Amino acid sequence: MSQPSTASLRPAAGIHQWMFRSLHGNRLVYNATWEDPRIDRALLGLGPDSEVVAITSAGCNILDMLLDRPARIHAVDINPRQNHLLELKMALIAAGDFPNLFQFFGIGSHPRRREVLRNISAGLGREAARYWLGHHAMFSPGGLRRSFYWHGTAGLAAWSIWRAASLLRVNVRGLALALFDASTPGEQKEIFAMAEPLIWRSWMDRFLSHPGLMSLVGVPPAQTRLIEESHPGGLAAYIRDKFRHVMTEVPARDNYFWRVYTTGSYTLDCCPNYLRRENMPVLAPLLPRIACHTASVSRFLREHPGAYSHYVLLDHQDWLAWRDPVALREEWELIMANSRPGTRVLLRSAGIDAAFIPADIRERLHFRPDLTEPLHRIDRVGTYGSVHLAEVR
Repeated sequence: MSQPSTASLRPAAGIHQWMFRSLHGNRLVYNATWEDPRIDRALLGLGPDSEVVAITSAGCNILDMLLDRPARIHAVDINPRQNHLLELKMALIAAGDFPNLFQFFGIGSHPRRREVLRNISAGLGREAARYWLGHHAMFSPGGLRRSFYWHGTAGLAAWSIWRAASLLRVNVRGLALALFDASTPGEQKEIFAMAEPLIWRSWMDRFLSHPGLMSLVGVPPAQTRLIEESHPGGLAAYIRDKFRHVMTEVPARDNYFWRVYTTGSYTLDCCPNYLRRENMPVLAPLLPRIACHTASVSRFLREHPGAYSHYVLLDHQDWLAWRDPVALREEWELIMANSRPGTRVLLRSAGIDAAFIPADIRERLHFRPDLTEPLHRIDRVGTYGSVHLAEVR
């Protein structure tokens, strides 16, 4: 699929671009990782010799991959706040106090947050310690947004959606909780059939596809344009169709992704693996295998050359393909130069294919739709257009 030039942007897309840049900068964007690690780990096949380069995001999946005991995980993110978030999770795990860890990241608030942060500050980098001591209010149980998961730009977007939904005069939260507690696929579909016509109003479509909201959740104009051009009915129809699929075709009882953005918290039985009590003593001694790097993927590879076995690129190449194809090519050339035969590269896209990868690079990769397509259908996040796993020839 061809990518639009900057000159071809409609005025609304230009506003979206400005908002995206203004909002993101140095702010925390993602407070929870929005990719399903159950899918990722099945596709990656990590082992004791694995050397992984992965975009940090909120760090949830970095810790999930650590359970497979790879030799090294390089968590790379251009936004230092995302690495600060991973550092905080690591420091709480290293401290070995599960109630504190779950208060912070399971419940999303902590009444003694400043005391705990001071106690673990020695386990944080200097900048991370300064950041969290200065932003402890994100974990405050008081105020209008009473959970960490309503903070960060993605959290603000989730909170805004549920505030807007409350205007429908429908108990949306009650319906959502009933859906998450459904014990059979039939019950789940029945509850969703009750909820869907109450939620999807024309103004809700407009609200969900507003450039400001898309910027808050980390969707750049490139991805919005890609969806609008590839999905019948545009962005609003894409959101409706993806939401319907994940809420009717994928079991909801363990879907902690949608639960946390519905309730502002996890439960002990529905949460990322790093928040399970039994995994704390497993993860703690493995934490030194994680190294955090504030850099782009290209800069990291220039500064830390090596023969890496796995790359987890999330969906950032959609944005590169539109905004900076030169940088996209540079990233792929560096990936190829820093890979082994058989290195696996995992990425997602809002589009239906990976045509944005330069043609000569694609010739050096072996794509595995036989593995990705069945798993993509049961992805608990369910909002991406495609998932791609490529092996370096």
